[in-house]
Order: sequence, then structure tokens, then C-alpha cells
Amino acid sequence: MTLNDLGWNKKFQKAYDALSLGHCVPARLIRDNKITYGALFIDEVGDVCEREVVMSGKVYHDATTDAELPAVGDWVALELAKDEDGENMIRARLPRQTCFSRKLPGKSTMEQVIAANVSVVVVVTDAGSDFNPRRMERYFTLIRRSGSQAVVLVNKSDLFADEQNQEAARIIQSLSEEADVHITSAARNEGLEVLQNYLQAGVSLTIVGSSGVGKSTMVNQLLGEEFQWTSDVNDTTGKGRHTTTARELILLDDGGILIDNPGMREIQMWTDEQTLRESFLDVEELASQCKFHDCKHGNDAGCAIRAAVEGGELDDARYESYLKLDEEIEKLEQRQKKLRQLSERRAKRDHRVKARNLADRIDQDQDQNPDWR
Repeated sequence: MTLNDLGWNKKFQKAYDALSLGHCVPARLIRDNKITYGALFIDEVGDVCEREVVMSGKVYHDATTDAELPAVGDWVALELAKDEDGENMIRARLPRQTCFSRKLPGKSTMEQVIAANVSVVVVVTDAGSDFNPRRMERYFTLIRRSGSQAVVLVNKSDLFADEQNQEAARIIQSLSEEADVHITSAARNEGLEVLQNYLQAGVSLTIVGSSGVGKSTMVNQLLGEEFQWTSDVNDTTGKGRHTTTARELILLDDGGILIDNPGMREIQMWTDEQTLRESFLDVEELASQCKFHDCKHGNDAGCAIRAAVEGGELDDARYESYLKLDEEIEKLEQRQKKLRQLSERRAKRDHRVKARNLADRIDQDQDQNPDWR
């Protein structure tokens, strides 16, 4: 096995060489244990090795936000301990080539990294209680920003009529022409071959979705063993009783890399206005046809969007979703701006305090030593 089988490529090699850390080896993080990490690297004889590693103080202090700290999927420069009692130390994190993330739940303005350096993001849903086009729009917007390929599995097809599964897939596909949408049944091992088509050697894929939609069953089948314990589906809720509790990167025997994730209850936006516009090109195209460039799309004369909604050409729910996401992003940007301003004021205050303290020390030295220059 080589580094390329772990997802390494020429861009990572170039970034690693620029660090000039000859005493380190490239390693990929597979697990975040809060205090330590699990990491994979290739030893001198070409074997894959796993070690428990810690973050150096420099890596911690150089990160301006938690999102800049090492995360599952990241490539790092790892200094191996010289003896069994020593610590394997992360000396640097390589720049990410893709990053699938969301805003932390609640009123936070912080980014939460879901998976770093993944080529494919697979969203698992079903045609029943979990089906939610508005949530899918959020997923698509975040995946577009990440730079990854979007794949959707309409799972549990054995529990619903074929017409219902097909309609759910059709609606999801209409939300993103770029996405690949498939109908699957993890319980019957039907349709999972579509995942194996994406899982080529060195390709990293992450699976996300709500709890109980069959993610762990898919992981078990891809691995060919009971890697994640699962139990029967609850007859009332249709949910599986097991949920993944931690992110983990897994090497698959047939090639490819899988990052499993816990169920995600909230998909809060972490993106920019431009990405949102690109995710709603149909709405943007209509907006460009409004009579006035500053149209508020309400009661304004010549509003193409309102005409499209009234004429049935644009789903009113999709337009409302667009407005809600736009407002959410705007509020996030405002909170981030206030946070930056607060940080700048604190930095200026600290600078003034340091300058004043230095001046006071100089005055004291001059008072104590009149001949001081």
C-alpha cells in the first residue's frame, strides 16, 4: 500500500515539501479522540501503521478558530516518537483541498468541520418521514461550497411504494442538476453497488444524514462485517435504534476511503452569498428578469419571481427556502463582522495597554537612574 491509497496526491506532496520538515512523515487523521487523534502513515517497508498522536502547541496556537485545528480526514506532518514512552507529535496541518462543514448549532458564529479532504459527500435520506426538500437544499449548498461531488441515496425503498421512492428521487434531482441521485435499500443490500462505483483507490467519501436512515447498515455492508452495531427498525418511528457516535475514517479492502458520521439533526449554513446564488440558479435567473433591479419580490411591479410563483413555474416553498437561507447567511455574516470588530478593538486595547506599561517602566527607570539614556 502507498500514500496514494490513503488519498495522497501531488498537491499534498508539494505542500508537504514546502514545510521542509525532514524529521516528519505524512500522516492522515482517522479519528478525533478530543485530546488525542488516531493517524495512519506508511512505514519504511510500505506497511500501513496506526498511532495515537497529539497536537503540538504551535499547531494549536497558530489556529485562529477551532475549524483550523486538525480534523478527521486532514493530512498532517507527523513527528514519530523515538521511543515507546514518547509522544507522536503533529507538527503541521496541510492545507485542505476540500472541506465539508456547517455552522455549529445554536447562535454560534463558528464553523464545524464534518470531513476534510473528501471527494464525495453522500447524503442518505428516505421517501418517508425523513424526506425534506428544504433540508436537501441546505445539504446541496454546503456540498457545493466544499468542492465535493454530491450523491444522494433515497434509502429504505423496501418500506415504501415504488411510486413514492421515484417521486422523492425526482424532487431531489430537480434541486440540483449536479447531484447523483439513487434509490437504495440497505436492508436488502440493493443499490449499494452505486457507492462502490465512487470508492476507487485513494478516493475519500463521507456519508451524512439523519439518525436512523440506514447509514450504519451501509457501512457494515461496505466493510463486509458488523463494524457498526445496528438493531431492528422501530415500527412506530421507522428509525434504527443505533446511531454512529463518532467520526471515523475507514480504509476499505476493495479500495477507497470512507468517513462515517453521527446523525446530523441541524444543517446550519456555513457558506457565502455567491454559493447560495449558484445553488438557486433558477431563482437567480427569474430575479434577473424583474422589471426593476432593486425589486424586493413582494408587491413590486414587474416582479418575475412573483409571477413565476403565481403561474406555478416556481415552487413557492423553494422560493421561501431561498429567502430563509439568504437571511440566515446575512445574519451569520453580520455576527462574524461584529466578532471581527470586537477582536480588533480588543487587540488595539491590548496594544495600548502594552505601550502604556512600557512607557511607565521607562519613566520608572529614568526616575531611578537620572543618568539613564
